[in-house]
Amino acid sequence: MPLSLHEAFHRYQLERPRIIEALDMTKTHLEEHLARRRVTCQVTARAKEVSSFQTKVYRKNYTDPWRQITDKAGVRVVVPHRGLLDPALDEIKRCLDVVDVQDDRHTPGHEDRLRYPRLHLQAVMVGNMADPDGSPYECEIQLRTEAVDLWSRMSHKLLYKPGVVPPADVSRSLYRLIALVELFDLEVERGVEAMAQHPELVRSNQLLDVAEQVYRTFTDHPHSADLSRSVIDVLSRTVVDVDVDAYAEQLNQFADRFRERIQRAYTDYGPNSAHFLKHGRYLLASQPESLIIFERLANNARFRLRSAWDASELPDNMLTDMAQVWGVAL
Repeated sequence: MPLSLHEAFHRYQLERPRIIEALDMTKTHLEEHLARRRVTCQVTARAKEVSSFQTKVYRKNYTDPWRQITDKAGVRVVVPHRGLLDPALDEIKRCLDVVDVQDDRHTPGHEDRLRYPRLHLQAVMVGNMADPDGSPYECEIQLRTEAVDLWSRMSHKLLYKPGVVPPADVSRSLYRLIALVELFDLEVERGVEAMAQHPELVRSNQLLDVAEQVYRTFTDHPHSADLSRSVIDVLSRTVVDVDVDAYAEQLNQFADRFRERIQRAYTDYGPNSAHFLKHGRYLLASQPESLIIFERLANNARFRLRSAWDASELPDNMLTDMAQVWGVAL
């Protein structure tokens, strides 16, 4: 029997902490699987606020609000360009129990409309958690490019005010921006394809992508892209005997095996740690390429690492600090 509006509201109040728990596990699960697939992306998650749930209940006039509100938990997967949408979509389908997919990218008959194509999935969250009726918790997953995400967040603030109809010229201006979003995505994709014609650049970029994807499973603290580019060029010389795909799997296995140790290293020596704030050192402990350094130190590649570092212009203490963090001598 469907819950009344009042019953649905109170159930959500009670269930929200468990929904958040399942959502956190699902976010981590997606980040790890997308990283293994080498899909560069940002994964965010949120549970609907209780006030927003109540507002939607009354605004939509649902007959079965508990079942019909499918975005009680939401996940957003944002990729740099549209060439990564399909790999991300395939991996989400593979690693989660997907209930429904709404993919409007190739729907005919809307060519004359300025709308960004919807790419949403409804999926069962990980953790085997269920509501009092025994139905497993689900989440709505939105899959977008960075350009579409920017447009969507901006337009939502301006166009979707309850009870307010925006001026026609404002609405039209915002929808005209969709054409620029499409052009932006096309040019980014074209640039990625052009870069693939330069193997020496591609390998370093791919290694950095691998490190960033695994690093995000430990922390979302921002890092210096300029420093990453300088360091990754050196580290790439130590990984010449294996292709990037094989090394990606090797780095993921290393991270799984030493997860607690790596997490402790970032906690004890990262940018918010007492060590860093006191000494201003251990700079690489806040950088994704630190994972490659740790992996090289742990897998008997330290002498190759030492040789490549000595041939560079990077400060010696950057490397010795990381060796100290890992507990080995160089």
